[in-house]
Amino acid sequence: MVHTSYGTNCTVDEHTIVGYEYDTDVTPAAIGDNVTIRAGSTIYADVILHNSIQTGHNVLIREHTEIGAETIIGTNTVIDGYSNIGANVSLQTGAYIPSHTKIEDCVFVGPHAVLTNDPAPVRQGVDLDGPTIKSSVSIGANATILPDVTIGKRSFVAAGAIVTRDVPPDTLAIGAPATFKSLPEELQGKNNL
Repeated sequence: MVHTSYGTNCTVDEHTIVGYEYDTDVTPAAIGDNVTIRAGSTIYADVILHNSIQTGHNVLIREHTEIGAETIIGTNTVIDGYSNIGANVSLQTGAYIPSHTKIEDCVFVGPHAVLTNDPAPVRQGVDLDGPTIKSSVSIGANATILPDVTIGKRSFVAAGAIVTRDVPPDTLAIGAPATFKSLPEELQGKNNL
């Protein structure tokens, strides 16, 4: 294991791996102040967790990922590396975040939502390109976001939606494949996370 840099007042349960050495040339994981990492979680080397992050149990955070302050990462969530996640984000139980994904601040990703990064899995040699989720977006349970899709600021992706193209800001995406509607008044504004 590579050494890990910890801030103050961190809680790391037994049966966790922090600083998993996936290669011979890695840098230590950097863990901020007041971070909680629960049992069963694995945090790779080359990861930066800012202050006041909390994980659920059995979380996987792979290499070259940076996560902003006060983010919650739910039980059984997988973040597959080379990703940037903002501050005050809530990734609920079982969310899947593929490599090369960008999530801005104050985003809610519902239980078992799946983001993708490969337009033709194992059929073509293409560059992986995860989605971009802009600030104050809400993504409902079991929604699927396809590769290289941008979800605009303050948009709302309904539960079970399959988003195949960019969603403009302040828009409701609903259905499979998702169609766009005006954001209802009760869903307008920023997320309160």
